[in-house]
Amino acid sequence: KFDNCLEFLVLSGRSLAHAMMMMVPEPWERHKNMPQYKRDFYEFHACMMEPWDGPASMAMSDGVQVGATLDRNGLRPSRYYV
Repeated sequence: KFDNCLEFLVLSGRSLAHAMMMMVPEPWERHKNMPQYKRDFYEFHACMMEPWDGPASMAMSDGVQVGATLDRNGLRPSRYYV
């Protein structure tokens, strides 16, 4: 289901990074030093969908960009090689 939702968001015009920030937001509610534009982004998208909380470590690519993220709790270790 996660893959299908991510694919839908990207095919509907959002960038891969935008879609991932929507689906797996950082814990923004109590982050006092977060810039207001970022807080506004997360607050706006929180009305559209619930966060996909893990535990999970996710890697993604659209053929141009590569990304990796941990869930909001950061409970899964993640290793990578470049």
